[in-house]
Amino acid sequence: MATTRKSERGETDAIEMLKADHRAVKALFKKFAALKADGDTDNQEEKSSVVQEICTALTVHTAIEEEIFYPAVRKAIDDEALMDEALVEHASAKDLIVQLQEMDSEDDLYDAKVTVLGEQIDHHVQEEEGEMFPEAKKSKVDTEELGSLMQGRRQELMSEMGSDDAGESQATPASTKKRSELRR
Repeated sequence: MATTRKSERGETDAIEMLKADHRAVKALFKKFAALKADGDTDNQEEKSSVVQEICTALTVHTAIEEEIFYPAVRKAIDDEALMDEALVEHASAKDLIVQLQEMDSEDDLYDAKVTVLGEQIDHHVQEEEGEMFPEAKKSKVDTEELGSLMQGRRQELMSEMGSDDAGESQATPASTKKRSELRR
């Protein structure tokens, strides 16, 4: 999930970063669906590992959106309903993530909860990419600056979660201060 796309100026673009996240998590849901369809009871550990990847990816993704991207977009566009719905969709996804993290892959409803989470995420991605991102671009939100802040926060979160994808760079105190200003 740490893969990002760089612009000509060499900075990270927030929207391209979020779209890359969307593609990566979609691939993980496809991998889970294939394991589920296989029906092999010996693949429970692999299914569990894929679900953990999904949960980690979505946890980091929702955090950087809620802390950095959404506040900036909310200020720039005139669509409170769209922004509010995105937060409610995140809350629903977070609830399922918590449930999945407390379950064993062999538990009743485990597969169903992963499937429903995937369906919710698909819907959420369609709204973001089809409505929110175009509105953000049209409003001239500085996606380069946001991308830089988001990348720094991603690194912090991945380090906190003990992920191997934490990378080299850490957010600077200046980027932490800038995030605080964006939330106001």
